[in-house]
Amino acid sequence: MTQSANNWIVETDWLAQHLGSPGLVVLDASWHLPDSGRNAKDEYLAEHIPGALFFDIDDIRDETSDLPHMLPSQVKFASRMKKMGIGDGMRIVVYDSHGLFSAARAWWTFRAMGHKDVAVLNGGLRKWKAEGRPLEDGRPVPRTARHFTPLKDNDLVRDIDDMRRYVADGNVQIVDARPAGRFEGRDPEPRPGLRSGHIPGSRNVPSPKILNEDGTLKSREELIAVFKEAGIDPAKPVITTCGSGVTAAMLSFALAVIGHTNAPVYDGSWAEWGRENGLPVATGPA
Repeated sequence: MTQSANNWIVETDWLAQHLGSPGLVVLDASWHLPDSGRNAKDEYLAEHIPGALFFDIDDIRDETSDLPHMLPSQVKFASRMKKMGIGDGMRIVVYDSHGLFSAARAWWTFRAMGHKDVAVLNGGLRKWKAEGRPLEDGRPVPRTARHFTPLKDNDLVRDIDDMRRYVADGNVQIVDARPAGRFEGRDPEPRPGLRSGHIPGSRNVPSPKILNEDGTLKSREELIAVFKEAGIDPAKPVITTCGSGVTAAMLSFALAVIGHTNAPVYDGSWAEWGRENGLPVATGPA
C-alpha cells in the first residue's frame, strides 16, 4: 500500500492495540438498504467493537432534502459531533458490519466536513468477529462534549448542476458503483419512481469488485486494474455516483487508497438523476 493508503485505512491488529487511546474515536457506521429488513442501530446495540459510538447515516443528514441521507449542513454536523464527544484533532476510525460498505460514506462525510484524520477499518466488524476479538453490547458511556469545527471541502462534493455540465461537456470521468443490471437498465431500481439506466458517458464499477471475499479491500494493483478494466484512468479526475451516495463513497475510498485522494461523490446520485425530471438517461453497457 502507498502512503496515501496508510492515511485512510487501518487493520484490525492496529485497532486492537490502540483501543482506548486518548484522542481515538471508533465509530460504527453500519447502514442497510431499505429493503434488507435489517436495523443497523439495533444490531449495534446488540454487539459492537468496545467503546464504539454509532454514526447514524440516516440521522446525520440534510433533513430539508427529500433525497436519502444527503450531506448535512455544517451546523447540524458540528452539533451532532459535539453531542457525541467528537472534536477537533481527534483520530477517527470508522467501520461497518459488512466489511466495507457504509463506513466509506461516513469516511467521506468527515472529509467533506474538513476533518482529514479519519480512516476505515479494513474488513470492519465482519473481520473483527472472525478473528475472535472482543465485543460489547448496549449504549456507550456518554462522552464529554467537544468542539468540532466544520470546514466544508467543496472539492469532494458534486451536485446535479455540476453533473449536467459534465455530461454536456463529456470530458470528465464518471464511475457508477451500482450493480451492472441496474446500471444497464435491465433490473429495476429498489427505490420507487426512478427510471432505469445510467448517466450518459459514465462507466460501471459495481462496488463488490473492489473487495475480496472476506470484505476487505483489494490490493493497490488489483484496484488499479479494476478501474482500468472499466475504462477509468485513476490518475485523472473521477467523479463517483451510485444509487444514493453510499457505495459511490466506496469507490472514492478505493481511489484515495491508490493515491487519487480527491474523487468527489455526486451526493444525489441516481436517487436524484433517475427521477422523471427530463435529464438524459442511457441504457446498455458503458
